[in-house]
Amino acid sequence: MEKVAIITGASRGIGREIAKTLAKKGIKIVANYNKSEKEAKELKEELQKEGYKIEIFKADVSKKAECKDLAKYTLEKYKKIDILINNAGIDKYQLITEVSQEDWNEIINTNLYSAFCMCQEVLQNMIHNKNGCIINISSMWGIVGASTEIVYSISKAGLDGLTKSLAKEVGPSNIRVNSIAPGFIETDMNKEISNQEKIDIINNIPLEKLGKTEDIAKCVNWLIEDNYTTGQIISINGGWVIT
Repeated sequence: MEKVAIITGASRGIGREIAKTLAKKGIKIVANYNKSEKEAKELKEELQKEGYKIEIFKADVSKKAECKDLAKYTLEKYKKIDILINNAGIDKYQLITEVSQEDWNEIINTNLYSAFCMCQEVLQNMIHNKNGCIINISSMWGIVGASTEIVYSISKAGLDGLTKSLAKEVGPSNIRVNSIAPGFIETDMNKEISNQEKIDIINNIPLEKLGKTEDIAKCVNWLIEDNYTTGQIISINGGWVIT
């Protein structure tokens, strides 16, 4: 039986690449988006033209009710949820003294609360089926922290804490929970980085190159196929951070 996957923040960047990779493996995709409707529709058209199964669903996953709607739509359409990829995320470059309550709420709710809520919404079905795979897209900054990205770093550290705790809680139900912690990946989120800044970053990476969205999607695919890895934070950063 074909597997069913929900991917949050799937219209662009890492989420888009994950959607394409999994669809081409025969997995039925429900690709979530919030503001990027044009990109989501283009993704759906591209994959459906190639014969792959994908639906798109608009939801602001920082809100509990919309997480519930996304899970409900998937269950009504496919009757099960095998895979959840919590990829939705935002960032802001700020000194701690510049962070407002609004900034805090927006980043924490989008990056961390959304993942918590989506896990709540899919787990009843996964536990019933005694099977499931949850993958949280974290960041190396959740491991080591980033100057001027303090709230982002906090949100990703929290996501890793969610991963470890939930892996212990739902492991007896044959549900695996892992995080992938990317380094610098070439996506729209990093498009404002200057060429000189990219050169400086590359000079700090042992493999002397930036990451690609494909690097993360390949790891997602492996974690889905694997059946004995859980509670892990898998760093994909070219050696920039080694712990």
